Amino acid sequence: MKDQNVDSFRHVGLRRKLVFELRSKGIKDESVLSAIEQVPRHLFIDNAFVEHAYSDMAFPILSGQTISHPSTVAFQTSLLNLVPGMKVLEIGTGSGYQASVLYKMGVKVFSIERHRALYLNTKKLLEKLGYGIKTFFGDGFDGLPTYAPYDRIIVTCGAAEFPSQLLDQLKPGGALVIPYGVENDYVMTKVEKDFQGNVATKSFDSFKFVPLIRNKSNI
Repeated sequence: MKDQNVDSFRHVGLRRKLVFELRSKGIKDESVLSAIEQVPRHLFIDNAFVEHAYSDMAFPILSGQTISHPSTVAFQTSLLNLVPGMKVLEIGTGSGYQASVLYKMGVKVFSIERHRALYLNTKKLLEKLGYGIKTFFGDGFDGLPTYAPYDRIIVTCGAAEFPSQLLDQLKPGGALVIPYGVENDYVMTKVEKDFQGNVATKSFDSFKFVPLIRNKSNI
């Protein structure tokens, strides 16, 4: 693929094909599909994989992390039931692709990453793209209490234990979506908090994610 550092008409066409594929896989939220059609995924991956940027595939990125399958991003985002203007906390910035999809849906995105090299690289890319996403370096297990509460929280890494402090940062009436379970078999889980502070949990399909690690941010 030529001109991988720009967003060409060819890339736009490839994104349209990707959206068609995601629809065929059961993604129905048109606001999510529209956002995916707008975000240039090829800019978020290593040039070695750029030929396959718009395939429904995951790829390795810096610091031993991954950029998720577009279908995983679409499914998890759909569970958030976003409304423009909402404040959303993302745990695990990674490549910045998921955060960018959220941003294109018109929400205010706060995102935290524990790998410094990845954080710095992604921050630079998001600024270059002109995306107004607030990024932070730190321990995702702690969330970002300074900016709480949030309408929605999305965790983009697999959790073997539930980070209960994130629920404390969730608004009444809010929802948290997290891959929860054991390594290589994380169940996508949605936790809803009612206006009395009670929580209800719904489980969906299993996915593979890199693990969420407590008390650790890497220089």
